[in-house]
Amino acid sequence: MDVIEIIRTKRDGGRLTPEQIDWVIDAYTHGEVAEEQMSALAMAILLNGMDRPEVGRWTEAMLASGERLDFSDLDRPTTDKHSTGGVGDKITLPLTPTVAACGAAVPQLSGRGLGHTGGTLDKLESIPGWRASLSTEEMRRVLTDTGGVICAAGPGLAPADRRLYALRDVTGTVESIPLIAASIMSKKLAEGTDSLVLDVKVGSGAFMKDEPSARELARTMVDIGKDHGVRTIALLTDMEAPLGRQVGNALEVAEAVEVLSGGGPADVVELTVALAREMLTAAGLTPGVDGVKDPAEALADGSALASWKELVRAQGGDPDAPLPVAAEHRVVTAPASGTLSRLDAYRVGLAAWRLGAGRERKEDEVSFGAGVGLHVKPGEEVGVGEPLFTLHTDEPERFDRAEQDLEGAFTIGVAEEWEQRPLIIDRID
Repeated sequence: MDVIEIIRTKRDGGRLTPEQIDWVIDAYTHGEVAEEQMSALAMAILLNGMDRPEVGRWTEAMLASGERLDFSDLDRPTTDKHSTGGVGDKITLPLTPTVAACGAAVPQLSGRGLGHTGGTLDKLESIPGWRASLSTEEMRRVLTDTGGVICAAGPGLAPADRRLYALRDVTGTVESIPLIAASIMSKKLAEGTDSLVLDVKVGSGAFMKDEPSARELARTMVDIGKDHGVRTIALLTDMEAPLGRQVGNALEVAEAVEVLSGGGPADVVELTVALAREMLTAAGLTPGVDGVKDPAEALADGSALASWKELVRAQGGDPDAPLPVAAEHRVVTAPASGTLSRLDAYRVGLAAWRLGAGRERKEDEVSFGAGVGLHVKPGEEVGVGEPLFTLHTDEPERFDRAEQDLEGAFTIGVAEEWEQRPLIIDRID
């Protein structure tokens, strides 16, 4: 194979053969294709795209670069969820134990936050003692004992994706929908789950800012899943405003526990229940039929909370221990009275990052107690001088920049200016 010919083919709008894709992924993984050559190919893919067979084969080649987990011997069906990321998106925390409480097994490989979006592992690591890194044997034990596990992906899963992801990040090719889809799906297929539900977010705080792009990404990933024999559906969900009322690691854990205790913000509850029902159905379990508990019931009767505590303890955490609290707090008040008609998720996420809740580079540490609390959500009334946000940080010098980010994050007007957006925009299967 000639890597230059492969680059030229895609540069000129041609279609790569399965053999070319297999070879270039394997050669790049083993250092036989140079970084600058793969950079050129990634840019050609960004500019000229890939068709369905190409994306499927690219995913398969990355999947074949490492190990693939197998949980087919469990006594319950497996199902998983992947979110494309957003602000205040703590859904994995209440979702995994809820689905486990209803009878399915959830092998959830999660990541860390980068930039304005939070990472599930960072949130969970705010719980004293909780461990993200598990061996395959430990993962299997936790999954068998509790029905759910949330942990970091091991180095043996899709190593080609790990190299390519880092390269895309520094070459301006992150936005390629075929490469995004193949990256996500190679890792998810490596988990060995029977079914997969995708939460593809669209809006200010999401990676996909507009609905057509989000829809294209969802369709591409659903097709990849189906082509690989995994039952896959996607929900398009709104990320114009943050999810829930807390943005930040320990703050979001506390809010997730509220949901698991039968309370919590309505939008977090709605999305948790909707995704849980989709996951159970995809796993072949019908909520409310043949003894399968409905997720809403699991949240109300305490079984989801009990499942959460089991899951946390199984990974070394203490679910009853106090969560970290930031050393400093500042309240931002409303400059006028009226209805909050707009709340920009991206700017809220950026403010939380400024306060220390996120990281700029993968090696950065996060402040578990840092973040932003929302006193008012879109559609709610607020009076002049009343609290809009509470800022939390361990370093008070961070407050001013965070406040600057929030200055353009909201609009207060009359009730008629607010138009309610559906949380769940569409379902794609």
